Amino acid sequence: MKLGLIGKDIMNSSSPDLHVRLGKLTGMAVSYDLFDTHEQPIASLDSEVRRVMTQGYRGVNVTYPYKEEAVSLATQVGEGATLVGAANTLVFGAGEIQAENTDFTGFISGYRATVGARRPGRVLLIGTGGVGKAVAFGLGKLGAEEIVLMDLDAGKSQRLANELTSAGFPASTIPPEALATTAARCEGLVNCTPIGHEKSPGCPLPTSLIRADQWIFDAVYVPAVTELIAAAHAAGAQVVSGVSLFVFQGVDAFKFFCEDADKRALADEQAETLFAHYKQTLLQEKCA
Repeated sequence: MKLGLIGKDIMNSSSPDLHVRLGKLTGMAVSYDLFDTHEQPIASLDSEVRRVMTQGYRGVNVTYPYKEEAVSLATQVGEGATLVGAANTLVFGAGEIQAENTDFTGFISGYRATVGARRPGRVLLIGTGGVGKAVAFGLGKLGAEEIVLMDLDAGKSQRLANELTSAGFPASTIPPEALATTAARCEGLVNCTPIGHEKSPGCPLPTSLIRADQWIFDAVYVPAVTELIAAAHAAGAQVVSGVSLFVFQGVDAFKFFCEDADKRALADEQAETLFAHYKQTLLQEKCA
C-alpha cells in the first residue's frame, strides 16, 4: 500500500515511521513518502494529488498549508472534514477522492481512551488554528457544555465560535486578560498553540490555574511531557497527552486507507501499543 504526506517543511515528520510500523503490525507492506513542497515546489495541490493518484498511491495525508484546499478536491467529504472545513487525509479509489479529518476523530479517540466516559464539561481552548478547530469540533461532538475560545487573533476565535454555534455546539470567546477567571470555572483546559514545543518552550497559561479536578490536553507532543503536562501531573489533574492525538489521528488515517475490515480492526488494537512506544521514544529523545 503506497501512502504519503503532502505539506511544507515536513522532512522531520514521524508519520512515515507510524504508518510503516502500522503496516508491519497488521501484516501489510506499506511505503510512506514525503512530498515536501518547500524542497520541491508544486504548481498546485490538485496537480500533486492527481500525480500521486496516477502513480498508484492509495492515499495521502495533507498538512500545512493545504488542509482547507484539500476538501475542495474531494468527491466525498467525511463528517470531520465537513465540520472543520479542512482535511488531513485523502483516500483514492476508482477515480474518487474521499476527504477526512483525523485530527477531529483522533482527538475524540484519544480523549475517550484516556478519560473514558467523563464528559468534557466547560472547556477553555487556547489557540484556534487548524488543530484548534479540529479539537474544538471534537469537544463539541464529545458533548462539551461550553467551548470557550481564546486566541491572540480575536477575529479568528470569533469566527470559530460562530462556526461551532452554527453546528449546534455552544461556544464563546474571551480576551487574554480573562484567562485566569475563565480557567477557574472550567473543567477542561486545552492548549492548541505551539507554546510548549521544543522550539517554542514555555507554558500557555500560569500553572497555578491547574486544579486536581480538571482534565488537561496539550496538542504539543514534542517533547512528550511539556511544561503544561508536567504541571498537570504535579497538580493531580487528568492528562490527555498530545502523543495520543498523533497516534490516534494516524491510526484513524490508516484505517481509512485500509480496504480490509480485519486490517482496520488490527490497527485499532495496536493504538495502545503505539502510544506507549511513541511516548517512550519521545521521552528518550528529550533526555538524549
